[in-house]
Amino acid sequence: MSDVNSVMLLMGSLLLVSILAAVVSSQFGAPLLLVFLVVGMLAGEEGLLGIEFNQPEIAFFIGSLALVIIIFDGGMRTRKEKFRVALWPAISLATLGVALTCSLTALGIVWLFDLPWPIALLIGAILSSTDAAAVFGIFQSQNLKIKQRVASTLEIESGTNDPMAVILTLTMTSIIATAEAFSFTAISLNVTQQLVLGYIGGWLGGRLFIYMARKITAQFTFFPLLAAASAVVIFAITSGVGGSGFLAAYLMGYMIGNARLPQLMHILQVQDGLAWLSQIMMFLILGLLVTPSHLIDNIGLSLTVAGLMIFIVRPLAVFISLAPFSFPLREQFFISWVGLRGAVPIILALYPWLNGVEGQELFFDIAFVVVLVSLVLQGWTLAPMARWLKLEVPAQAEPDRRMALDQVGSKDPLELWAYEISERSPACDHYWHELRWSVPLEFVGVIRDGEWLRPQSRLRLYEHDRVLVVAKVQHIDEISRVLAAGGKARTLNTSDFFGDFTLNGDLSLGDVGSFYPLGELAAEQRQLSLHDYFSRKFHRRMVVGDQLILGSVQLTVRELDEQDKISKVGVKLLDQGES
Repeated sequence: MSDVNSVMLLMGSLLLVSILAAVVSSQFGAPLLLVFLVVGMLAGEEGLLGIEFNQPEIAFFIGSLALVIIIFDGGMRTRKEKFRVALWPAISLATLGVALTCSLTALGIVWLFDLPWPIALLIGAILSSTDAAAVFGIFQSQNLKIKQRVASTLEIESGTNDPMAVILTLTMTSIIATAEAFSFTAISLNVTQQLVLGYIGGWLGGRLFIYMARKITAQFTFFPLLAAASAVVIFAITSGVGGSGFLAAYLMGYMIGNARLPQLMHILQVQDGLAWLSQIMMFLILGLLVTPSHLIDNIGLSLTVAGLMIFIVRPLAVFISLAPFSFPLREQFFISWVGLRGAVPIILALYPWLNGVEGQELFFDIAFVVVLVSLVLQGWTLAPMARWLKLEVPAQAEPDRRMALDQVGSKDPLELWAYEISERSPACDHYWHELRWSVPLEFVGVIRDGEWLRPQSRLRLYEHDRVLVVAKVQHIDEISRVLAAGGKARTLNTSDFFGDFTLNGDLSLGDVGSFYPLGELAAEQRQLSLHDYFSRKFHRRMVVGDQLILGSVQLTVRELDEQDKISKVGVKLLDQGES
């Protein structure tokens, strides 16, 4: 019993220390995953606690289970709108980009260190995936929001390139372990099989869970556990029949997240905690598993591979993969810099270890060093890089709390929203009847000093009030602009970014030029609407934050309608030095 208590005390203490260390380190911009990894190393056999842990089987099991939860969570948080903006660029990065990363890394290793091609390709496959959790954890900790096209591309790429990396790693490990002849045809067939079966497994799993969620009568608290358990089951079944279980988990999550289930809010809230717990446990275990002194044996090779991937391989893979999609150069440069490596390469490095591949510790040591360098070098510079490349956009106004009301039976999804009023909110110090709305909503009341004030038209809204309203989901933006705009501290002020004036996207340049100094315009240009002019200049799907300069005026896309047509454009007059 004392041994059990000791283990529980140790695990609880490591978890507690990791969370507290992450809270402190986030104030300095440190990647949270790096903190968890360092805590695990400090607790290891050559660290402060001297815990001996040499169980790759246990680490692989915990890592794989955690990865299923993380990928499933990523799928549920991927909205359809993101697919409209960035599906094909992200798929190109997740397939062609992963293949190029694997091949170019292998080419560099063979050329510089004269290792056999199968070994070099296995190293490249292990290191070929990126980590979305590391990237967006940094953005969230620094209250940074970047342009939708870039953010959506990175999110979908990171969610879909893990299965591709797993497939390549499994294939190369099998070839080396069984001494099969190297064949691109065999690899291609294996990859195709895993992708197809993974897609089928994810689609069937998603449809089955949605059906169960709509038919089963149970407390909402059971559904998050049901969702997580279903994802693990689908992963295991798909992997068992030769498909990509990770792809199945991601697609299943995507289908559930976009199904408008009444239980979705509760599932996401619990899933967020499960995903973070998975991240922490995964990095703690991997930190415990590593022996720092062993890393020195292959430190030259490891550091060379890290530099090769960060400064040569990733940029080349990104520029080639995004060539057909007219991405601006600065966005391509940022995406290439955001190729963070996380826990996935370290977990994949355990495949050769568990399959008895000769020199098994080489793969783990290289993966560990590359991840460490990536988190330190790229992780600490992500936010400054995004701001330097001018990819930051103002955070979108939104409720502080949301509660779905789908069970009331409304044809249009209804939600209850809570907004905390601040001095920068347009509604602050106004009576409710003074506010003008372009959409229908129901005022439920105000929570002030813990007391519920019933709705009254003469009720005045003060700073720190929490306003409760009920409305249709599609009207969230219009309502949030009045109740939440500027309600939280922003790293980028809305008026500084978009300007103080807003124009409709269907206005012609000729009309705009009557009021603003746009410079000389050709007769044909004067007939173009703002939307048409942006479309001609960009040759791609536009997103909020896209900018053009005409004369001494900066035009910025502020809103898009449901057809992705520009509905609002911000206007900012530039100083002589800016234009």
